[in-house]
Amino acid sequence: MPTILIYRGLRVMIYTNDHAPPHVHVLGPDQEARFDLFCDLGQVGFKDGVGFSWKQINAIGQFLTDHIHELCNAWSQYHGL
Repeated sequence: MPTILIYRGLRVMIYTNDHAPPHVHVLGPDQEARFDLFCDLGQVGFKDGVGFSWKQINAIGQFLTDHIHELCNAWSQYHGL
């Protein structure tokens, strides 16, 4: 499970043996969240998570949106689109 990006000490990862739809996992100590990648729209959507505040979820979502092309390219590299 490669780390694609780091955001404020959190690892943004794509699991190589994962399933569609395209998404990333954001991991921190005692925290995890999943965000769907809407590559055709250039957006992300919060799926689920534990340990993060809504403020953190919103900030992470903005960071991921800012890097959507990089994330979608990584998903495509591992899984195709």
